[in-house]
Amino acid sequence: MTRWRPHRGGPALVGLIVTGLAVAALALLAAIMTGSSGFGWPDDPMGWRIALELRLPRAVAALVTGGLLALAGVLMQVLLRNPLADPYILGLSGGSAAFVLGGMSLGLAFVPTELLAFAGALFSMLVVFVLGRGEGPWSTTRLLLTGVVVAAGWGALISLMLALGDDASLKGMLFWLMGDLGYSALSPWWLLGLAALTGLLMLRARSLNVLAAGETQAALLGESPQARNAELYLAASLLTALAVAIAGTVGFVGLIVPHLVRLVVGADHRRLLPCAMLFGGTFLLLADTLARTVIAPRQLPVGVLTAIIGVPLFLLLLRRAGGLR
Repeated sequence: MTRWRPHRGGPALVGLIVTGLAVAALALLAAIMTGSSGFGWPDDPMGWRIALELRLPRAVAALVTGGLLALAGVLMQVLLRNPLADPYILGLSGGSAAFVLGGMSLGLAFVPTELLAFAGALFSMLVVFVLGRGEGPWSTTRLLLTGVVVAAGWGALISLMLALGDDASLKGMLFWLMGDLGYSALSPWWLLGLAALTGLLMLRARSLNVLAAGETQAALLGESPQARNAELYLAASLLTALAVAIAGTVGFVGLIVPHLVRLVVGADHRRLLPCAMLFGGTFLLLADTLARTVIAPRQLPVGVLTAIIGVPLFLLLLRRAGGLR
């Protein structure tokens, strides 16, 4: 598989961020104004109440979740030095969901959902890298295949817990597992937290550029690959866990968004990180708006739409990369 490397070309960062913010704002406005009940702006009190109390929290949750997943995808692709890496495909999302459902089944309601999800994501990543690396040299192909198997294992465990669970809550659990933003509550810390995480990762943009070119080159340039990889483990697990805690398991955003953004802005992480965050949030927001309206008044889990888009695109990327060999 061809190794991708960072390069210095591409549009100016400020222009990209301003454009991304403008597009995200328009998508947010469209999400608030669009729905099965309509919106008689500006003299519609009920419409305003629906927009502010129901649609706005869901729209903000979509923006934050998409941004978190896109950032996690960027980090995973640096860690494996492979553009096909993704928290969903490698089992991080499945591990988070399994730990959350397991905690609920065991009556651990006092444990924060975010903590359970983080433990699941971190455990899943450690399993993938311990089993995938083995005793031989580092192989991104083997890690990817191991991640797919681990993800399938989490899926089987989740299915078992659903089969043994309470029928009354089965539908809600299924929607959450497929990625659902319908029960998201607005938190003022979400956007601030996403901006802070993006800023912290931007401070490591140079290290990410070096690591993307290979551990040997990183060591020659004064970086510590082991320490940086450990940071990536923790950061990708945290980002994935927060996304799962908000919206359940939304697949393929971490794969689609970083790859498409990289085609436009290049692989320099000083541009890639903020642009992936903005475009990831916008992408999931538009997908969720479509999920709310395509068969209104019924709603689809947003994870269904991202999978419909992501699966064929993943196969296309796999074909362009020449297959796993």
